[in-house]
Amino acid sequence: MRHQKTRNKLSRDSAHRRALLMNLTKEILEHERIRTTEARAKAVRPEIERLITLAKQNDLHARRQALSALAQDKFAVHRLFEEVAPRYAERPGGYTRILKLGPRRSDSSEMVLIELV
Repeated sequence: MRHQKTRNKLSRDSAHRRALLMNLTKEILEHERIRTTEARAKAVRPEIERLITLAKQNDLHARRQALSALAQDKFAVHRLFEEVAPRYAERPGGYTRILKLGPRRSDSSEMVLIELV
């Protein structure tokens, strides 16, 4: 059964969507704040939250799972485990914040700032 399996497709096929979410996740880990559309921010938020929760475990299996989710980017995984996750050791969740910026001028897409809290 497909109960509770609804996800935002972002007008892309599954491989393109997975690559987009992976790149957005890496950018958030690198810059700690990015400007993107509201739909993309809402789609990437569960991914980044899941990775930070995974990194809080700080074991080899979690590190390998994070490497898999971040396309074998060792620098992003190192930053996630050594800098980002320790910051949220006492926090039970809610590691990101989405701030609305208003519509984009060219096509009126709602733009937001997604950042690590």
